[in-house]
Amino acid sequence: MNDEVSRPAASAREQRQEILLSVHGVQKIYASKSGPVEAVRDLTFDLRRGEFACIVGPSGAGKTTLLKIIAGLLEPTAGQVTLEGKPVTGPPKTMAVVFQEYGRSLFPWLTVQGNVDLPLKNARVPKDERDRRVTEALEAVGMAHAHARYPWQLSGGMQQRVAIARAVAYKPHILLMDEPFAAVDAQTRADLEDLVRDIWHRLGVTVLFVTHDIDESVYLAERVLVLSSSPTVVQEVVTIDLPDERNQLATRSTPRFAELRLHIHEQIQLAKRGLVPAQIAAGVL
Repeated sequence: MNDEVSRPAASAREQRQEILLSVHGVQKIYASKSGPVEAVRDLTFDLRRGEFACIVGPSGAGKTTLLKIIAGLLEPTAGQVTLEGKPVTGPPKTMAVVFQEYGRSLFPWLTVQGNVDLPLKNARVPKDERDRRVTEALEAVGMAHAHARYPWQLSGGMQQRVAIARAVAYKPHILLMDEPFAAVDAQTRADLEDLVRDIWHRLGVTVLFVTHDIDESVYLAERVLVLSSSPTVVQEVVTIDLPDERNQLATRSTPRFAELRLHIHEQIQLAKRGLVPAQIAAGVL
């Protein structure tokens, strides 16, 4: 009997415990005129299916380098990234990336609908299916009314919504986001944070979100990975034990939110001083 047929379907709880992404012993060394520069050193962590995790750390800690390695855009010097049990050696088909520079990622000569449709067209998704996915994605980000407009006719926040819609329409298993809200105003940023959490809840996609903003990481994530200064390791993994239902005003005003924000801030300050996890644990302050 076929095992795949006879095996009962995994429960939602079991699926949530499944490791989707594994980063093991990843190191990145760049060549320079003055000699090799180790940017990332022995980075190791796992991401469960359906999880929302944020990465924070000091400036220059290698967050974007790590994301490029995970996305298959940069080859590590050592170590390995696996997605759904398979080594990442190039951009995975089940992964989508949303960058900070959303203006550069959208094609100005294509309409909103055309921009969202393009990756699906390149993947040779049938037109009827493409049309359905594009419509659903634009509705999910509140941009269905602007399907015929061009990126240059949109505000920055609206452009980033289109970039998110394009990623969502692709139906990825994992969504990487590299400081996607850094270039928008505070109110738009808050709206986009709630939008991403809503999409995460509705679609069940796994999200790995890089940010410089400590408050943003606490508000969005289930776990926050705090990176050390370069050469980078995972300094601490902080579980965000806030209620799943979050509100920009109510959540951010709770004592627990303040405690988590302070703890992560302290960890980043330690990282800036160049202390590694072993030194921190030993009380070398």
